[in-house]
Amino acid sequence: LSPDCSFTCHYRCRALVRLDCSGPPGVSDEDDGSEQALEKDTNVDEPSEWEKAELDQAQVEQRIKEYNSQINSNLFMSLNKDGSYTGFIKVQLKLVRPVSVPATKRVPSLQGGRPGPRAQGVKRRTSFYLPKGTVKHLHILSHTRASEVIDALLRKFTVVDNPRKFALFERSEKDEQVYLRKLADDEQPLRLRLLAGPSEKVLSFVLKENETGEVNWDAFTLPELHNFLRILQREEEEHVRRLRHRYARCRQKMQEAL
Repeated sequence: LSPDCSFTCHYRCRALVRLDCSGPPGVSDEDDGSEQALEKDTNVDEPSEWEKAELDQAQVEQRIKEYNSQINSNLFMSLNKDGSYTGFIKVQLKLVRPVSVPATKRVPSLQGGRPGPRAQGVKRRTSFYLPKGTVKHLHILSHTRASEVIDALLRKFTVVDNPRKFALFERSEKDEQVYLRKLADDEQPLRLRLLAGPSEKVLSFVLKENETGEVNWDAFTLPELHNFLRILQREEEEHVRRLRHRYARCRQKMQEAL
């Protein structure tokens, strides 16, 4: 437990953690702070009018031609014979909390020598933070849903956490403000990409934690729930300690005034 930032970690992980707690509390990285401040300014829940537009076959074909003519890479969209289309979307992963990936430890044979037929791996988990600014390109279909994009991203990084812990957001910039909207599970990201065009300022996709008003506790494992309880208990104890300290100082000031 650090006295400056109240950071808490497992005792086995203490040697692996590097923190600089010398600065005053509340000071964060400038890039993160500016980005978060922008994103907190505005948050739209409803899709805009152009996102609600319905395109017929001829309009889809025309949009795909316009889209391909505007990009400088080989990430083209292609129209299929059945009327669907395929293309690429870029998703930025901005996860605050660590993710869990499988870790297999080999069990040695009890008889020594070569492992017997019953020797198997013990399934374990290890958690780590994804590198800052991680970006992944996905080749998807026009009818691929947002929930399927989340599943594909988790498979790419072998993340074993429940997909319901994450959400896909659309991000846009307008008038020096950042707008974020969480996509519904059945929304089609490639269709949004086609309607918006290739500009990342007009539309980009971000994978973040599913921050909803209601927490889906069933999505967490028992060890995670126990850790949450311990964290809440420590936060409560720290809050009570600060309150008592503040009231003790007020009482002292009053006695000095008397």
